[in-house]
Amino acid sequence: MVLAAIDSDAYEIVLALHILCAIVGFGAVFLNGIYAQQAGARKGREGLAISEANYLVSTVGEYFIYAVFLLGIALVLIGDDAWDFGDTWIWLSMALYLVGIGISHGLLNPRARRMLALQREMLGGGDSTEGSGPPTQIAELEAMGKQVGVYGAILNVLVVVVLALMVFKP
Repeated sequence: MVLAAIDSDAYEIVLALHILCAIVGFGAVFLNGIYAQQAGARKGREGLAISEANYLVSTVGEYFIYAVFLLGIALVLIGDDAWDFGDTWIWLSMALYLVGIGISHGLLNPRARRMLALQREMLGGGDSTEGSGPPTQIAELEAMGKQVGVYGAILNVLVVVVLALMVFKP
């Protein structure tokens, strides 16, 4: 059922919301690596504060990222027959989006939460040391940080690929 032509005000409002949500949502998480670098460069409470602020912004950004998907579906459903779920750029964008959500929730977010917990442990006096070396949490933080960096880079590449699909519509 066609609810709005693609040049109608209704369609263009949904399109504008789709784009706005993409800017806010993906923008909130796209530069997480910079926050991680800054948190690592500052020790103690300053580093933790940066990590906590970044985690909060990323969490809020996730809701906008979910809206991108829903508004994209709405654009296909309400528009005239210009777009179809069988169009390669649409189904492939949707599939890549779902892969990205899976990586985010299954791999990246649990590690980000663990990193915050480790930082809090170390500040709360719960850091464990073996002998006179650095707290054992540091090794785990570094390992998690490398993994988070890889997953974040993969997610950024997925965003760029989906954006190219949206623009060029192959």
